[in-house]
Amino acid sequence: MFRKLAHVCLITNDLERQVAFYADKLGFTLQFYFRNDAGEKFGAYMACGDTTFIEMFDQHRAAAVWGGNTEPLHQGNQYSHFCLEVTAINDVRDLLISRGVEVGAVKRGIDNSDQCWITDPDGNRIELMEYTHRSGQINTPEPR
Repeated sequence: MFRKLAHVCLITNDLERQVAFYADKLGFTLQFYFRNDAGEKFGAYMACGDTTFIEMFDQHRAAAVWGGNTEPLHQGNQYSHFCLEVTAINDVRDLLISRGVEVGAVKRGIDNSDQCWITDPDGNRIELMEYTHRSGQINTPEPR
């Protein structure tokens, strides 16, 4: 069912600066980039150890892919969501629904992981994710 905190997601207007900080200053490994249909980088996954990650997206490029808000960023509003790794995601979804939680449909993400979404009572977004054998999070890291 629930395994652990999988990742925290941050929003930025300078993806490469963020990747460089987490790689060069903290020593994390770039696991993979998210790329749009034109092959442009719009997000990155930085490995923190034991399949725990920091996910980050360029605000404007991500909005071009998925839509969404592009309000000006300022210190303190770059947090997007946190993610909990689960097993048997459909069973977890059914359990939460039985407990009265509104849960979105399970979908395959562009990282090849299965995911669905909930919110806590304050509206904080929580992603539930189950890795598949093709998930970028558990395959060979991408070169920077």
